[in-house]
Amino acid sequence: MHPTPASERIELIDTIRGFAIFGILLVNMAFYSSPLYLYVTDVRLWDGMTDQLAQWLIRFVAESKFYSLFSFLFGLGLALQMARAETRGADFLPLYVRRLLILLLIGGIHATLLWAGDILAPYALLGFLLLLFRNRKLRTIIIWAIVCLLIPVLLMGIGFVALELGRSIPQAAEQINSQFARQSAEYRALVYQSLRVYGAGSFAQVMGQRLQDLGFSYFGLIFYAPNILALFLLGLYVGKQRIFLDVPSHLPFIRRVMWWGLGLGIVGNLVFATAREYANPSEPTLPAFVFTAAIAVGAPALCFFYAAAIVHLTQHEAWRKRLSPLAAVGRTAISNYLFQSVLCTVIFMSYGFGLYGKVGPAAGLALTIVIYILQVVISQWWVKRFQFGPVEWLWRSLIYRRRQPFRLAQAAAD
Repeated sequence: MHPTPASERIELIDTIRGFAIFGILLVNMAFYSSPLYLYVTDVRLWDGMTDQLAQWLIRFVAESKFYSLFSFLFGLGLALQMARAETRGADFLPLYVRRLLILLLIGGIHATLLWAGDILAPYALLGFLLLLFRNRKLRTIIIWAIVCLLIPVLLMGIGFVALELGRSIPQAAEQINSQFARQSAEYRALVYQSLRVYGAGSFAQVMGQRLQDLGFSYFGLIFYAPNILALFLLGLYVGKQRIFLDVPSHLPFIRRVMWWGLGLGIVGNLVFATAREYANPSEPTLPAFVFTAAIAVGAPALCFFYAAAIVHLTQHEAWRKRLSPLAAVGRTAISNYLFQSVLCTVIFMSYGFGLYGKVGPAAGLALTIVIYILQVVISQWWVKRFQFGPVEWLWRSLIYRRRQPFRLAQAAAD
């Protein structure tokens, strides 16, 4: 076994992955530039109409959709790699386990040194669960995907019912309200602590705060890990169906997915973005249950609309040329994901330009577009000269236990 050469990659998948990198940055910009704890408090740093509109728009079109799209591609990648190994008569499992362990290492370094919102380490850990489904029947995979999507809804529903039952008892209601008040005060304090440390603290203080944030971020895995695994499974299902290996014959199905995804995605995300304004995700209230249920449908639906729309557009030569720059970003996806963290750390942290807490959603949206355009330009330049992105090259060299050709000319000579 050896890494898939550039000439054998499926450009359509790289195009979708490149588009996902934009959406990841669009959502993560708020968490690069301001405290993670804003997500679970009523603290508002920006009350202007433009910022409120930008935040609502990002929630509607992007929040939870692009890690879902990236998760889908992760599961799809497993299916394609299994098929490739089977074709070559190679032992797939040890290679893939090594792949996950190295990804876990990269994610751990990213989380501790750059940004507590890392997704690579959780992907690696959940990837081991995905391996349990690699030889299961398609029907089993779909059933488990649906179950995983429903787990956060079930948890929030149980929490809401339990909370309402508890509050029906006067003595318990006082304790419950007091507990949530203390929790809310703690999160508010963490918001202002983060603003102070990341905006003006020393490098050591920033590292300490990041580790604290990391614990909070990974605690949230309880709620979003099932969604990630569900999309892993759906990607595995599509990969086993070989849809991306024969797109023309599957176009009627892809069109149905596109239009159903758009319809369900619009309805689900309208409910989600609206209910989110009235809910604190850390407290299982009725609005929190509503937006959890809405996003369980709306996020994968809009995610599949995006993917299916790109597939449909790329069947036309003109659109394939327009979208081809995204494939360069997709071929170097991990490097671009980490580059976003490096650049945003420089922009926002105290040891960089110190803009933490000073960039609202509207300005963050503009900054996202500027950074992504820069990534497209750099990625196009890079893939014309190099076989892999820098992190992808290191990753594959470790996976295959030998130094991989880096430059395209060197790969061609080998």
